[in-house]
Amino acid sequence: MLRLNLGNLGRMCDGINRRGFMQLGALALGGLTLADLLRAEDAAGRSGSTRAVINIHLGGGPAHQDTIDLKPDAPAEVRGEFKPIATNVPGVEICELLPRLAQLADRFTIIRSLMDSEGDHSDFQTHTGFTRTNLSTVGGRPAFGAVVSKVLGQQEAVPPWVSFNGGPVGFLGPTHRGYEPGKGQNLKLQAALTPDLVRERNGLRASFDALRRDLDGSGQFDALDAYARRATEMVLSGRMADALDLTKESQEVVARYGPENQHLLRARRLVQAGVRVVSMEAGWGNWDTHPDNFKRLRTMLPKMDRGLSAFIEDLQRLGLFQDVAVVLWGEFGRTPRINQNAGRDHWPAVSPALITGGSFRHGQVIGATDRQAAYVSHRPVRFQEVFATLYHHLGINPTTHLTDPNGRPVNLLDHGEPLRELV
Repeated sequence: MLRLNLGNLGRMCDGINRRGFMQLGALALGGLTLADLLRAEDAAGRSGSTRAVINIHLGGGPAHQDTIDLKPDAPAEVRGEFKPIATNVPGVEICELLPRLAQLADRFTIIRSLMDSEGDHSDFQTHTGFTRTNLSTVGGRPAFGAVVSKVLGQQEAVPPWVSFNGGPVGFLGPTHRGYEPGKGQNLKLQAALTPDLVRERNGLRASFDALRRDLDGSGQFDALDAYARRATEMVLSGRMADALDLTKESQEVVARYGPENQHLLRARRLVQAGVRVVSMEAGWGNWDTHPDNFKRLRTMLPKMDRGLSAFIEDLQRLGLFQDVAVVLWGEFGRTPRINQNAGRDHWPAVSPALITGGSFRHGQVIGATDRQAAYVSHRPVRFQEVFATLYHHLGINPTTHLTDPNGRPVNLLDHGEPLRELV
């Protein structure tokens, strides 16, 4: 079995067993081998697009009024401990703990008025745009990455969706599950397995299949052999393993990101390798700041500032900025009033988001809240409008229909208009 050597990303599997020997190219897709995935995606068709989306979930729900929507004129129990600083976009201010991002504000868009959070700790809505009960009778809503896998299919040598934080496949089924690095797999050959030996073993498996061909006149075994060969060659190409291997980056670039931002660097390398969607949870800490909100943000926000600014500059340096759209958001915002533990509690009435990259009109703020950052006062935005914008970026019509298991058409989104301010 080909094992995935992912360094510190996760636990690896043990050895080559008999079953693994017979499943070269397995990619931990719910029991589906890579050859299975190729067959399904070949039927779905391919696209030559080089555009990609990186979806970053801020687990726990970030405090909007302490990051991108500060209220310096509010009462002390609302405004908190941080001061706003000017950005390089006139009239736009963000938290003083984000000075590098403040100088890059012309390269991103702030959304201060997401207003339809489901209100619990889950990344389901930032994966799908829907609540978890939507279409539950037919398997539930699929994640954005699963839909992209279904509609656009497979790029050469890499899966269409790589997810570091799971994500539902819903009614689309396990064929479109995101590849999860570190889930008991390994993308590099063991030392004892050379490419020639792998091809030889693949040929040996074909000889076993030949014993059954006499009983099958449909040609399915011949097709299976072709997909199995492709699956083997995809793994042998090493593109996924190389993308996840940060030793292939210059020390200067790695140092610019810092040790707490390697997830962003891996995401950039994955989209360079051809992955269309990368989803992950930001590695800056837990944003569920019921106690010690300000103490914890003093540690987390500088990490975010360093990593995200390095990432934006990297995309521009490599000529990828317009090809790669990035969204950062959480499950909800935090309460306007500071609690007795110097923290902020859950507040689904308002959620913050930030979008960078893509061929969008950046350097702006969409929406506004009242003077206590409690409710949307201008331009309410839905999660699905953000997803419509991301579909638009990939060249997918947000009004496209899928088909559920009962053969009925299903809208990608109930609110399929991209954000007019961006597109």
